[in-house]
Amino acid sequence: MKFEHTNRNGFLIGLTDFFTAGLFLLVWMQLGLQDEIETVIGRRTQRYWIAYLLGIPTLFIYTLVWMAKIAEELKEKAIELGISGNLTSFKHMLYWNVFGVLILIGPAVATQRFFSTLNRVEKELNRRENGSRRSAS
Repeated sequence: MKFEHTNRNGFLIGLTDFFTAGLFLLVWMQLGLQDEIETVIGRRTQRYWIAYLLGIPTLFIYTLVWMAKIAEELKEKAIELGISGNLTSFKHMLYWNVFGVLILIGPAVATQRFFSTLNRVEKELNRRENGSRRSAS
Protein backbone atom coordinates (compact mmCIF):
# COMPACT_ATOMS: atom_id res chain seq x y z
CA MET A 1 0.00 0.00 0.00
CA LYS A 2 1.30 3.42 -0.91
CA PHE A 3 0.77 5.99 1.85
CA GLU A 4 -0.19 9.37 0.42
CA HIS A 5 -0.40 11.60 3.50
CA THR A 6 3.09 11.57 4.94
CA ASN A 7 3.58 15.29 5.58
CA ARG A 8 0.94 16.05 8.20
CA ASN A 9 1.65 18.80 10.72
CA GLY A 10 0.82 17.13 14.01
CA PHE A 11 1.13 20.30 16.06
CA LEU A 12 -1.63 22.05 14.09
CA ILE A 13 -3.74 18.89 14.17
CA GLY A 14 -3.32 18.66 17.95
CA LEU A 15 -4.08 22.33 18.49
CA THR A 16 -7.19 22.15 16.32
CA ASP A 17 -8.31 18.97 18.04
CA PHE A 18 -7.78 20.50 21.49
CA PHE A 19 -9.89 23.57 20.72
CA THR A 20 -12.67 21.50 19.14
CA ALA A 21 -12.85 19.17 22.17
CA GLY A 22 -11.68 16.23 20.10
CA LEU A 23 -14.26 16.57 17.36
CA PHE A 24 -11.66 17.31 14.68
CA LEU A 25 -9.83 14.01 15.22
CA LEU A 26 -13.14 12.18 15.62
CA VAL A 27 -14.15 13.23 12.10
CA TRP A 28 -10.70 12.73 10.59
CA MET A 29 -10.42 9.20 11.99
CA GLN A 30 -13.70 8.34 10.24
CA LEU A 31 -12.37 9.75 6.96
CA GLY A 32 -9.64 7.12 6.72
CA LEU A 33 -6.96 7.95 9.27
CA GLN A 34 -7.88 5.02 11.50
CA ASP A 35 -7.67 2.58 8.58
CA GLU A 36 -4.27 3.99 7.70
CA ILE A 37 -3.00 3.61 11.27
CA GLU A 38 -4.32 0.03 11.39
CA THR A 39 -2.48 -0.78 8.17
CA VAL A 40 0.75 0.59 9.62
CA ILE A 41 0.53 -1.25 12.95
CA GLY A 42 -0.79 -4.40 11.31
CA ARG A 43 -3.98 -4.99 13.27
CA ARG A 44 -7.55 -3.79 13.69
CA THR A 45 -8.24 -1.56 16.66
CA GLN A 46 -11.33 -0.46 18.49
CA ARG A 47 -13.04 2.23 16.45
CA TYR A 48 -12.01 5.69 17.63
CA TRP A 49 -15.58 6.92 17.82
CA ILE A 50 -16.29 4.23 20.43
CA ALA A 51 -13.21 5.27 22.43
CA TYR A 52 -14.37 8.88 22.13
CA LEU A 53 -17.86 8.09 23.42
CA LEU A 54 -16.45 6.00 26.29
CA GLY A 55 -14.18 8.94 27.04
CA ILE A 56 -17.03 11.35 27.72
CA PRO A 57 -18.07 9.91 31.12
CA THR A 58 -14.41 9.31 32.07
CA LEU A 59 -13.31 12.90 31.30
CA PHE A 60 -11.61 11.54 28.17
CA ILE A 61 -9.19 9.38 30.16
CA TYR A 62 -10.39 6.30 28.26
CA THR A 63 -9.79 8.07 24.93
CA LEU A 64 -6.33 9.22 26.03
CA VAL A 65 -5.28 5.72 27.11
CA TRP A 66 -6.61 4.32 23.80
CA MET A 67 -4.50 6.84 21.87
CA ALA A 68 -1.45 6.26 24.08
CA LYS A 69 -1.63 2.52 23.37
CA ILE A 70 -1.71 3.23 19.63
CA ALA A 71 1.27 5.57 20.08
CA GLU A 72 3.23 2.76 21.76
CA GLU A 73 2.41 0.33 18.93
CA LEU A 74 3.48 2.96 16.42
CA LYS A 75 6.79 3.39 18.28
CA GLU A 76 7.34 -0.39 18.19
CA LYS A 77 6.71 -0.41 14.43
CA ALA A 78 9.20 2.43 13.95
CA ILE A 79 11.85 0.57 15.94
CA GLU A 80 11.12 -2.60 13.94
CA LEU A 81 11.78 -0.61 10.75
CA GLY A 82 15.06 0.75 12.14
CA ILE A 83 13.79 4.29 12.67
CA SER A 84 15.43 6.06 15.58
CA GLY A 85 15.29 9.47 17.21
CA ASN A 86 12.35 11.14 18.89
CA LEU A 87 9.50 8.67 18.61
CA THR A 88 6.04 8.77 20.09
CA SER A 89 5.28 6.45 23.00
CA PHE A 90 2.66 5.64 25.59
CA LYS A 91 4.37 7.83 28.19
CA HIS A 92 4.95 10.76 25.85
CA MET A 93 1.32 10.78 24.75
CA LEU A 94 0.01 10.39 28.29
CA TYR A 95 2.27 12.90 30.06
CA TRP A 96 1.95 15.68 27.49
CA ASN A 97 -1.83 15.33 27.42
CA VAL A 98 -2.26 15.19 31.20
CA PHE A 99 0.39 17.57 32.50
CA GLY A 100 0.93 19.54 29.31
CA VAL A 101 -2.67 20.69 29.28
CA LEU A 102 -1.64 23.09 32.06
CA ILE A 103 0.33 25.07 29.49
CA LEU A 104 -2.42 24.56 26.87
CA ILE A 105 -0.09 23.35 24.10
CA GLY A 106 0.78 20.00 25.70
CA PRO A 107 -1.74 17.99 23.67
CA ALA A 108 -0.41 19.61 20.49
CA VAL A 109 3.15 18.60 21.45
CA ALA A 110 2.01 15.00 21.98
CA THR A 111 0.11 14.97 18.70
CA GLN A 112 3.11 16.45 16.86
CA ARG A 113 5.34 13.59 18.02
CA PHE A 114 2.64 11.04 17.16
CA PHE A 115 2.24 12.30 13.59
CA SER A 116 5.98 12.80 13.16
CA THR A 117 6.48 9.12 13.99
CA LEU A 118 3.57 8.09 11.77
CA ASN A 119 4.95 10.15 8.87
CA ARG A 120 8.43 8.64 9.25
CA VAL A 121 7.04 5.09 9.40
CA GLU A 122 4.89 5.65 6.31
CA LYS A 123 7.82 7.15 4.38
CA GLU A 124 9.95 4.13 5.25
CA LEU A 125 7.19 1.72 4.25
CA ASN A 126 6.77 3.62 0.95
CA ARG A 127 10.55 3.48 0.38
CA ARG A 128 10.63 -0.26 0.99
CA GLU A 129 7.63 -0.86 -1.27
CA ASN A 130 9.24 1.15 -4.06
CA GLY A 131 12.50 -0.77 -3.58
CA SER A 132 10.75 -4.15 -3.79
CA ARG A 133 8.90 -3.09 -6.93
CA ARG A 134 12.14 -2.06 -8.63
CA SER A 135 13.87 -5.31 -7.76
CA ALA A 136 10.89 -7.33 -8.99
CA SER A 137 10.99 -5.60 -12.39
